[in-house]
Amino acid sequence: EVQLVESGGGLVQAGGSLRLSCAASGFTSDSNAVGWFRQAPGKEREIVSCVDSSMGSAYYKDVVRDRFIYSSDNAQNTVYLQMNSLRPEDTAVYYCAVTPLSTALPCLFYIDSTASYGWASWGKGTLVTVSS
Repeated sequence: EVQLVESGGGLVQAGGSLRLSCAASGFTSDSNAVGWFRQAPGKEREIVSCVDSSMGSAYYKDVVRDRFIYSSDNAQNTVYLQMNSLRPEDTAVYYCAVTPLSTALPCLFYIDSTASYGWASWGKGTLVTVSS
C-alpha cells in the first residue's frame, strides 16, 4: 500500500520560502508519476508541479514557474517542493500524489488544465499560509 506524508507547511510572510517534503512508502519514484497539487479555500485542487518519468524534467504551472522547484531523493524515497518568493495567493493546502507511470496521463495534461483526477494515491496535505 502506498503511503504519502507531506510536511513542511506553515506560516510565512510574503517573499519568504518554505520547503515541503513528501515521504513515500510502498512504491519507487522511478516507476511512478509524482505531482504536487494545492487547494486554496473555495477553489478547486490544481497541480503546481509534476514529473512523469524517472529521467524527465519537472513541469510547473505558470503561476509558480521560476519560484517553485521540484526535487527528489530516491534513497530517502522523498520528494520536495522548494517554494520561493511566496505570495499570499500561494496560500493553500499542498498535497503530493503518485500514480503508476504505466497508467499515468502526461504531466502536460494536468499542467494545461484544472484536472486532478487519475492519481492513485494522495497524501493528507500540509497547510501553507502566506501573510501579506
